[in-house]
Amino acid sequence: MDTNKTSSKANTQHIKRIALAVSLVTSSLLPFHSFAQAEASQDIESQVPVSSQQAETDVALSPAITVENLDEIYREMATNTRFENLSPADDFFESPYQVSIFSNPNGEDSDRLWSQTNSIFAYGFGVIGLIALLPEDISNWDKEEGVFNKWTENVKSGPVWDRDTGMLNLIGHPYFGGVYYQVARKSGYRQWDSFVYATIMSTFYWEYGIEAFAEVPSIQDLVITPVLGWAYGEWAFNTEMDIREDGGDVWGSSILGSTALFFLDPVDSMSVGINNMFGKEIIRAGTGYVSFNEIPYGDAGQTDSQVSFNISLQMGDGGHYSPSTAKRSSRARDPIDTGIIGVSYGVGQTELDDLWEVEGDTTTEYSLGLYFTRQFSSRVTYSKGKFTDGFSPAEINYENYSLDSQFYFNSESDFRPYLTTGFGETLWKKDIETKRFQVNAGVGAHYKLNSNFALQLDWRFYHSTNANTSDHNTTLRFVYFLGKGER
Repeated sequence: MDTNKTSSKANTQHIKRIALAVSLVTSSLLPFHSFAQAEASQDIESQVPVSSQQAETDVALSPAITVENLDEIYREMATNTRFENLSPADDFFESPYQVSIFSNPNGEDSDRLWSQTNSIFAYGFGVIGLIALLPEDISNWDKEEGVFNKWTENVKSGPVWDRDTGMLNLIGHPYFGGVYYQVARKSGYRQWDSFVYATIMSTFYWEYGIEAFAEVPSIQDLVITPVLGWAYGEWAFNTEMDIREDGGDVWGSSILGSTALFFLDPVDSMSVGINNMFGKEIIRAGTGYVSFNEIPYGDAGQTDSQVSFNISLQMGDGGHYSPSTAKRSSRARDPIDTGIIGVSYGVGQTELDDLWEVEGDTTTEYSLGLYFTRQFSSRVTYSKGKFTDGFSPAEINYENYSLDSQFYFNSESDFRPYLTTGFGETLWKKDIETKRFQVNAGVGAHYKLNSNFALQLDWRFYHSTNANTSDHNTTLRFVYFLGKGER
C-alpha cells in the first residue's frame, strides 16, 4: 500500500475526529444543532492548520479518546453565565431592587444555580459528619449533650458580637461570601441577585446552619460575609473571566492559571472535578455563555437571529482548543453594583449617663453599609473606646454596636442633611454578660466630595430601657464607596 496515501488518510481521520469532538460540544450547547455544527466547522477551518503534518504535531487526542467513546466522556456545558450577555426587558431596571434569584426572568440559568446549591449542602453535611467522627478534644463537640441540642442552644443564644480575629472576620468570611456570590453570578444573575443569594446562604446555611453546631451565630459575620463577599466575589468573577479570555494562563503558566481558577471559585472547580471523576454531569458546572440576539440590519428594520458562545475546551493530553472569544460587554444600565457598598472610619466623643459611673471620652468608629439610593442607606456601626471610672487609673473597655438607617433630604445636592435611627447594644470590658440593649436616633449632614468619598457629621442619642440610661455621641466620619461609587 502507498505509505503517503496511508499517512494522508490517517491525518484526514485525525482532523475529522477533532471536528467531531468540537461539533459534539457545540451541538450540545445550542438548540439548533445544524447551526451550531455549521459554526463549529467554520471555526475549525480557521483554527486547524492547513498542513496535516502540523495538525498532527499541534493537536493530538488522548489515546483513550476515540470516535466510538467520545459520547461517554464528560464535557463542560456552556451556560448563560454572564448577566451582561442577557437581554432584560427595557423596563427591568425601573425597579432596580427586584429579586430574581428564585426565577429566571431574563434567561438566567436557574438549573445551574440550584444544582450547585445542592452540591454546597452536600459538602456541608459531609463536613458535619466528618467532625462528628472526630475525638471531642479536637472537634470541641460535647457528644453527651448531643450535636443537635448544641445547635439549638447556640441558635437561641445568638447572635452575639464575636471575638474572632480580624484576619478571620475581614478575610476569611468575605472570601466565603464571595464563593457563594460566584455561584449565582456565574449562573447568569446580576450583582444584586447574587448578593441576595450570598446573604441567604451565609445566614441560613452557614451562620444559623453548619457553624451553629459549633458556636453562637455572629453579628459581624451576618453582615460582613455577604457585603464584603459581594465586593470580593465581583472582583473574583471578573478576574476569572480575564484569565479564561487569556487562555487560562497566569503569567504564561497553565499551572498558575489552574490554581488561580480553583481558588477563585472552588465550588465550581470541585463540581467539574466530580463530573470528570464519574464521567458524566452530576452537578451543573463550567464557565461559558450562550446568548441569542436579534441584530438589526438594512434600512427596512430587518433583524437576524445570531448566536454567540464562549467556552474553553480541554482536549487530549493537556492541549486546549479555544474558540475566538467575545469580550465582556460593559453594561452600565444596571444602577445596582458594588458602588452602593460604603465603608467608613470616624472619631467621636461619647457622653455617658451618670448611672454607668464611667466618664465618657473619645471613641473610634467603623461602619459597613449599603447606600441604596441618595435618599436611604443602612449600615452596621461599631464604636470603641477606653474610659475610666474617675476613681482608679485603670481603663475600661467600652463598645457599642448598632444597626442604623439614614434618611437623607435635599437628595440632588452634594450637601444632604439626614435623620438616623437604629438599635444595638453597649458592652463593657468585652464581657457579653454586661451587654445592654439600646435604641438610638439623631441628626447629621452628609457631604459628597466625589463619587467615591464623602464626609459625615452626626449626633446620636442612645437610650437603654433595661439599664435606664441615656448617652450621647458626636462623630465625624470619612466614607469610602467601592467600585464606581455613588452615581
